[in-house]
Amino acid sequence: MDHRLDWLLASGEPWTRYRTLVDLIGEAEDSREVCKARQEMLDHPQFQELVEKAKTWPGYPLKRHNDARHPLYAISTLADFGAQSGDPGIREIVEGVLKHQSPEGMFKTLVLIPRAFGGSGQEDWTWMLCDSPTLLYSLHLLEGKATDDLNKTIECLSGLITDKGWPCSASPALGKFKGPGRREDPCPIANVYALKALSVSGDLPEEAARKGTGMLLRHWQLRKERKYFLFGMGTDFSKLKYPFVWYDILHVIDVLSRFSWTHQDPGYLEMLEVITQQANQNGMYTADSMYMAWKGWSFADKKIPSPWLTFLVMRIEKRSGIWLN
Repeated sequence: MDHRLDWLLASGEPWTRYRTLVDLIGEAEDSREVCKARQEMLDHPQFQELVEKAKTWPGYPLKRHNDARHPLYAISTLADFGAQSGDPGIREIVEGVLKHQSPEGMFKTLVLIPRAFGGSGQEDWTWMLCDSPTLLYSLHLLEGKATDDLNKTIECLSGLITDKGWPCSASPALGKFKGPGRREDPCPIANVYALKALSVSGDLPEEAARKGTGMLLRHWQLRKERKYFLFGMGTDFSKLKYPFVWYDILHVIDVLSRFSWTHQDPGYLEMLEVITQQANQNGMYTADSMYMAWKGWSFADKKIPSPWLTFLVMRIEKRSGIWLN
């Protein structure tokens, strides 16, 4: 057995132990060890603080979509850890998001777009492809099942794609608003978020997913010559970072790894190698970059190996068929 499994299972992070048992070892959700780890996660002060943060949704108006301290990313991280709607405090979070679904089907966020960037300069409930798919992804995992509300969002999301991937798209109420890029180009972060949402939706719209994964893989091949909507794939992109907030290599590979047809793509394998070369001599991973809002979590510590980051890479390797328990 991989020695790193012992290290993960001995960590002080019950969310890491829980997901390791389920995602890497393959234990059933109702097994004694999984239930024990899961209960320890629910009881952990950091997890409970995260729930309280998520319960402040919508919090303050979102002005930039890489604001890691926003409740949006507390919600998505809870989903990553494996929180469920029946857990203490989670139902309240789910209901708060469900109250704000647009007529098109997308879930809305409280935002403030300055006039200088094409907005009204006022607080407004609206949606963009750089926030709504994150809510869809989170709700699917927290609910643990498809619902009519979620299916409506999936249908809308799938209908927004073009042959190049997902463009910068937003609520019709925002008129001609778009991000800082050419209207005909795909938006990299929108493709990451949309693909992640589709990956947990159950009935996968494969044609849309293939177009989205193709966009990200093409961007890697063109990384030295193209930026889409100011998103590049340079030095900062290659730094290991969590939570999954923005456009970086671990986020992109985690999403691509969810689709089996990407696993033998040369670009996918190159990105994966960039990640695995960052392991220490024991095969463990340390954050290269961090969000200060998450200081105190192992994945936001650039000095010591992080069990959660190591788990994430191992799960990607397992999905890719290059690591087997």
